[in-house]
Amino acid sequence: MEKVYAFLKQAGTYYLATAQGDQPRVRPFGTVLLFEGRLYIQTGRKKAVSRQLAQNPKAELCAFADGKWLRLSGTLVEDDRREARVAMLDAYPELRAMYDPDDGNTQVLYWKDAAATFSSFTAPPETVTF
Repeated sequence: MEKVYAFLKQAGTYYLATAQGDQPRVRPFGTVLLFEGRLYIQTGRKKAVSRQLAQNPKAELCAFADGKWLRLSGTLVEDDRREARVAMLDAYPELRAMYDPDDGNTQVLYWKDAAATFSSFTAPPETVTF
């Protein structure tokens, strides 16, 4: 999991895919946090991605850095604890202009039953699970 976290931090931007009915939806994200042994992302409850994950919590992301790419798939589980929201906003203080841990909008989710595959054109794929 630490290797996935480090890669996502290095990439800076990753692309999260969800489903809306039978239509895939993909958008850029930039938040990632290791907190209490879990890998987290953050969004707003008012966003379509939050509604999509409530309907179908299975998701996948893709990131690219230094000629390598990562695909991470699994289930995103909401953590509604204030401590988790505070930890995310502490890691990304620039988000405090839009989010507050007590605003009812800030949502943090962690990856469960996740499989991450690191790939490149020069080495065989490597998969880790958590």
